[in-house]
Amino acid sequence: MLAALVQLPKYRGLIQSLVARELKARYRGSVLGFFWSFFNPLLLLTVYTFVFSYVLPPPPGIQDYALFLFCGLLPWTWFNTSLVESSNVLIAGGNLIKKVMFPAEILPIVTVLANLVHFLLGLPILIVFLVYYKAPLQGSELAWFPVVVLVQLVLTLGLALILSALTVHFRDIKDILANVMTLWFFATPIIYSWKNPPPRIVKYLNLNPFTHLAVSYQEILYFDGPFGHWKWLLCLGFASVLLFLFGYFLFDRLRDSFAEEV
Repeated sequence: MLAALVQLPKYRGLIQSLVARELKARYRGSVLGFFWSFFNPLLLLTVYTFVFSYVLPPPPGIQDYALFLFCGLLPWTWFNTSLVESSNVLIAGGNLIKKVMFPAEILPIVTVLANLVHFLLGLPILIVFLVYYKAPLQGSELAWFPVVVLVQLVLTLGLALILSALTVHFRDIKDILANVMTLWFFATPIIYSWKNPPPRIVKYLNLNPFTHLAVSYQEILYFDGPFGHWKWLLCLGFASVLLFLFGYFLFDRLRDSFAEEV
């Protein structure tokens, strides 16, 4: 496993090429092209904002609900899309992984990185909302933003490796995953605040890794005051590294069976 992991940096050129190909293929034939990277999160935000502004009341104690929602919804979209697409990426890329010299782990990595690019392209929309609502931003807190993104990247890569490897052998995973991600979304404080949850669900929220990412984004970008969630974030970062190593180990152990199964 370690030998294969050490070889990964040598494939950075191939990874860049495949990410670029993935981005071009996603919007090939569409009129707006890459502008959908801006419009998709904006449209999704519009739907949720309408529902919780005119259909259902917004959570108590939350002002400028659209900004609060966007701070968690944008990173969740990256996370959710990466895992759903990664679950099927080895099956879809069967022709590539049957080649002896092709490193199969590149495919889920490319999927996560391509969705990271979409996340970064959506940040200008978030910046517009931050300026419009005059968010109480502080330089010391903004310095943590790249750390949160890095932790989410490592966590997502670890889960993507596990899901992509297991789905080759258990095809039902990709069908179950969509429902699991829907449940995961509502179990994460994205459309509601983490500050005043019912006491009976606090321990479950703490066990949810994306809770600590969502809360970190919210504390850095939305809530006024110091970034108090940094200890949880660092613990999650350490756990994410372990998960990535486990995911790569599992992927490496199952690697030889991929060509036969796809």
